[in-house]
Amino acid sequence: MLKWVPEFLRLGGGPLRMRMRLLGAAVLVGVVAGVGAIVFYAATQFVAHNALESVAGYVPSPRPGGEPTISLLSDGAAPSFRWWWLLLLPTLGGFASGAIVFLFAPEAEGHGTDAVIAAYHQLEGRIRTRVPIVKIVASALTIGTGGSGGREGPIAQIGAGFGSLLARLMRLGPADRRVLCAAGMGAGIAAIFRAPLAGALFASEVLYWSPEFEPEVIIPAGIASVVSYCTFGAAFGWKPLFTTPDLTFDDPWQLAPYLLLVFCMVVLAFAYTRSFYGITRWFHRLRAPRIVKPALGAFGSAVVALVLYFAFGRDERLLAVLSFGYGAIQNALTHETTVGAGVLIAIAIGKILTTGMTIGSGGSGGVFGPSMVIGGCGGGALGVILHRWAPALVPHPGSFVIVGMAAFFAAAAKTPFSTLIIVSEMTGGYHLLLPALWACVLAFMLSDRRSLYGSQLETRAQSPAHRRAIARSLVGGARVTEFLKADAPIYALHLSDSLAIVVERFAESRFGVLPVVDAEGRLLGIVNIEEVLIATQMQAPLLVSADLMRTDVTPLAADDRLDVAHERFVDSDLLALPVVRDLARDLRVLGMVKRFDVASAYVQSIHGRARTPEPSPSTRRLARTPDA
Repeated sequence: MLKWVPEFLRLGGGPLRMRMRLLGAAVLVGVVAGVGAIVFYAATQFVAHNALESVAGYVPSPRPGGEPTISLLSDGAAPSFRWWWLLLLPTLGGFASGAIVFLFAPEAEGHGTDAVIAAYHQLEGRIRTRVPIVKIVASALTIGTGGSGGREGPIAQIGAGFGSLLARLMRLGPADRRVLCAAGMGAGIAAIFRAPLAGALFASEVLYWSPEFEPEVIIPAGIASVVSYCTFGAAFGWKPLFTTPDLTFDDPWQLAPYLLLVFCMVVLAFAYTRSFYGITRWFHRLRAPRIVKPALGAFGSAVVALVLYFAFGRDERLLAVLSFGYGAIQNALTHETTVGAGVLIAIAIGKILTTGMTIGSGGSGGVFGPSMVIGGCGGGALGVILHRWAPALVPHPGSFVIVGMAAFFAAAAKTPFSTLIIVSEMTGGYHLLLPALWACVLAFMLSDRRSLYGSQLETRAQSPAHRRAIARSLVGGARVTEFLKADAPIYALHLSDSLAIVVERFAESRFGVLPVVDAEGRLLGIVNIEEVLIATQMQAPLLVSADLMRTDVTPLAADDRLDVAHERFVDSDLLALPVVRDLARDLRVLGMVKRFDVASAYVQSIHGRARTPEPSPSTRRLARTPDA
């Protein structure tokens, strides 16, 4: 068993070993995403307690029924409400957040989920290590001081960032790195919303605005989501986020008012996406320092909140347009027949404006949480109105709050099925699953192509992440062995070769990389010309090949396809790689292949030109003979 563990962790191996390594990495991603959710939740509560509560005297009421409380922050009574602080605190928080983001990690601005989607499609799952840390601090300052945003964006970027880092540490390929990145995003959603099933589906569905999934993401994301949910639940309990009354669906005729709800949510989602990106473009064109723009957006959000506050007779419920705003949903669910439709409509519209100004200006936060508030309050307002007109068809306005959340986000984010599950898990019941499914599917179908996540693509065929799979079908049977010359000498080094011999071998071979082999010609590692140049400049004649050798590079196998070889060159960032007979059984070196030759043939194959030169008969025999 002890001998098996290092072998298991080594790079390379068969499909089962690689699959197990990926799933084991998903467990680690889930743990870190859960811990990140705990840290981020505590950070936002700490900032909100010391800013909104202790200074401004604003304590959101009611809180979501399942939202955990931190005992260290509950001592002492909050001062009386001082509304003028709500102008200053969000502005200061926005300025501090902008300074941190634009000085250390500009890609951490805005809502983090969209950045993860872009990293999946465009950057092969690469996210800089500093981004999650910057995102935690900047988002806690933004949301904790009153900026309108949600927790899911930062948490998604935290989980995805660690998935990307872990893939680099394990030296996984781009495909597995993308999977771990998406799995981390789903794990973050699962933890912060206590919705493990939804987290796994969301990670696979949110990457596209059409009805398309990433099937390879679901299993690792499911494992990571379960682990992150358990990690967060062990610290803060297992209750769903919202406490709901006993809501049921038992009359098919009730689907008619839900259809009306769908139309209203589609229109509201249209207004949300258009206004969000319109405000974002306006701030991008604004001639002001980037660091200052989040402060201006937060100040504008505070102005909107106070206008609504005074317009409705100093009603503190309208201040839900700031910060998280989840209390508005809990209030609509708990007092479903007494909350006025006007208040709910004002919160929905106000939340659209404050979220656009906070996040669109470059502030750090998520857009999923505000979407729940907008959809829940908009749906709740329609439920209150229809309950007064037809109480038999709409016996519980609270059901429109839940279904409204699902339909609105399905239309705005193009994620009908994960939204259906996440709303059910957030509210702790599936009694409204049928009308929610009805509403989500119809809202998705009736919505336009404009999504809240601008980095979404339509299909897998349009994603650069899948160019390798597409190219694989184009390159056909082209193999690495076709680049080997049967009679070419093999310039190899041995462990004890002196620096002078190493330099001589490089001069003879004209390769930028040379293999280091044992007495039987089996590959032990490689020496890169860059290490040799550094050694000669340091005037270290006592160095030998063993001192210069790298062992973290995976060689090419004789039967590797062009797409595999191209990806391995990208991962290693070397100008040449050794070719061995078989990665698992026989590491004897057959020769060297240059990156330029493989890349040229790869591009020519994709564009339909002549693929590669015909291999010589001896090379064909070498490739077919396993024990040669």
